[in-house]
Amino acid sequence: MPSGKPARWPLRRRRPAAPSEPVITRAPDPVDGHDILDKVAALPISTWRYQWEPAHVRHLGPMAQDWKAAFGLGEHDTRINTVDANGVALVAIQALHRRITELERRLADTGRPGASDAP
Repeated sequence: MPSGKPARWPLRRRRPAAPSEPVITRAPDPVDGHDILDKVAALPISTWRYQWEPAHVRHLGPMAQDWKAAFGLGEHDTRINTVDANGVALVAIQALHRRITELERRLADTGRPGASDAP
């Protein structure tokens, strides 16, 4: 029978927000988005399930050991931190955007009088 109280997810089901601001982070380093994009492209990705899940359940992503070898991010090689996964995805998207923008510029330039074929 409903108690009238809102349902609560167990702690393990909550989706935490990871803090990321200059006040609490240390030693930010710039990254090469094109290098990250190349690593994402080479990263083995598969579908899988946890040992305790029924056979019909599937997840999609890399293995943590491959992730750690490719990017060197996080504390362990058995888990992929969502902050790192989000960061890698965002910088790869930025690199793709820059690449597409440059290709579109080159394509537009090929139709202009006096445009050179050289990149």
